[in-house]
Amino acid sequence: MAVNEAAYKGIVDALAPAGVTLVAVSKIKPAADIQALYDLGQRDFGENYVQEVMEKQAVLPADVRWHFIGHLQSNKVKYIAPFVHLIHGIDSEKLLAEVNKQAKKNNRVIDCLLQVHIAREETKFGLDATELDALLQKVVTEQAQWANIRICGLMGMASFSEDNEQVRSEFAFIHGLFKQHQPVTAPNCTLSTLSMGMSGDYKMAIEEGSTMVRIGSLLFGRRDYQK
Repeated sequence: MAVNEAAYKGIVDALAPAGVTLVAVSKIKPAADIQALYDLGQRDFGENYVQEVMEKQAVLPADVRWHFIGHLQSNKVKYIAPFVHLIHGIDSEKLLAEVNKQAKKNNRVIDCLLQVHIAREETKFGLDATELDALLQKVVTEQAQWANIRICGLMGMASFSEDNEQVRSEFAFIHGLFKQHQPVTAPNCTLSTLSMGMSGDYKMAIEEGSTMVRIGSLLFGRRDYQK
């Protein structure tokens, strides 16, 4: 089997008591590997590339919940709007507006997470604390204009670092923002999901308040990007 069944069951058993959702990151992996994990009971899968997730969605079971976890370009939203379950990386008002527009065309309400920039690397995307506050206020106060999206929480990617204290502090920072904005509720905004933590740091992320982790290599093995 291409997936690590023992690792999967161990992770699921560890996450269950804390009520943490596992998103299996299946980018670059074939549909057969996803099907194998699906057969073990997994339903939430994370993809980074629009063309790839479209191809997989067409051939895999209809009840797979597809999470788009990569950097999403506004001009590609229309391709995933008919079926995407949750978009993790909303990093601008422009992108959120396009998701709202395409969701309306598809007669859907699309769940979204606002991505907060917490890492030191400049290559990471995301809103800063001021931009986050402004966008949340706009969505809540102008509900009629944002009727086809629902802000469900926040997402963050910590620095790629062996400095655990730095990573922990970044997780703690976004958790603080999450708790700060949780009282802001509206039909199109209820912060219940905090997506942070990947294969190398998910245990620490859960300790710092994560409710959703994105794990790939522990389940599928290393990725070969040369294929």
